[in-house]
Amino acid sequence: MNELKLTLDTVNPAHFWGANNENYEMIKGAFAKLKLVARGSEIKVLGDEQELKAFEDKFSQLVAHLEKYSSLTNNDVESILGAKANGVVKKDVEQPTGGGGEVIVFGTNGLLVKARTANQRRMVSSIAKNDILFAIGPAGTGKTYTAVALAVRALKNKEIKRIILTRPAVEAGENLGFLPGDLKEKIDPYLRPLYDALDDMIPAEKLKFYIENRTIEIAPLAFMRGRTLDNCFVILDEAQNATDMQLKMFLTRMGPTAKFIVTGDVTQIDLPKKQMSGLFNGLRILEDIKGIDIIYLSGEDVVRHKLVKDILKAYGDIQ
Repeated sequence: MNELKLTLDTVNPAHFWGANNENYEMIKGAFAKLKLVARGSEIKVLGDEQELKAFEDKFSQLVAHLEKYSSLTNNDVESILGAKANGVVKKDVEQPTGGGGEVIVFGTNGLLVKARTANQRRMVSSIAKNDILFAIGPAGTGKTYTAVALAVRALKNKEIKRIILTRPAVEAGENLGFLPGDLKEKIDPYLRPLYDALDDMIPAEKLKFYIENRTIEIAPLAFMRGRTLDNCFVILDEAQNATDMQLKMFLTRMGPTAKFIVTGDVTQIDLPKKQMSGLFNGLRILEDIKGIDIIYLSGEDVVRHKLVKDILKAYGDIQ
């Protein structure tokens, strides 16, 4: 195994590695075959000679950028890594459905959050062209996770100023009763899946900061009433549990520069029996509006444990 030693003599290591070591995690993820050890201004890299040469080239470009512009953002790092990052991703991607592997965002601990299936990749391209996207599909198809990744990418790239994540506070067959704690503690169980996705994509301390200063807001659907949501990326999750009026209320909150993604699973409606889901009607009346796209995910998009697909088939949710 070959060794390469580099130093950050001309730039501040803290600025080079980024807040909460975000740049470090991105570089580490792009060069997954190498072992990186960084202590202060010294970096030791172990691995194949050809990989080390590629690393040294990209490292020099990153240092030069920081020297010239006194800044090295997540977007700068992604741009400089460019083809190298894409090449590594293509080699290590899982391909259960015959392709994929586009990085949406560099997550925590070197995690590469990717569009792993054909319909997830459609979500990525669609949101670039449309301002409202419906992603409809059964459990485990990655619709919520992909939507959150797209929102985090937009925030990191400074395309928007805020992320707002919301879902109806509807019990999934359980009676949670009078939960203890303040309002946030009472509603957090309903919103936990959104926190879980964010945990994979944003370091803990930075996520805490974002939530405290309301850069990222996670709230029940009822809290959206009366607001105008602008210059932000908004995700309505579990939309099958929204009524017709709630869905209309949500969609009409949209400001001039917002992006909306609505995710739902029509096979898992938790509303009371006498209450109709508004998602069916929304999909029917909105499908021909320019600027709104609807993507239906299927069993081929299931990316959880391999048994999940078999379970969904047994319940008749997929063919």
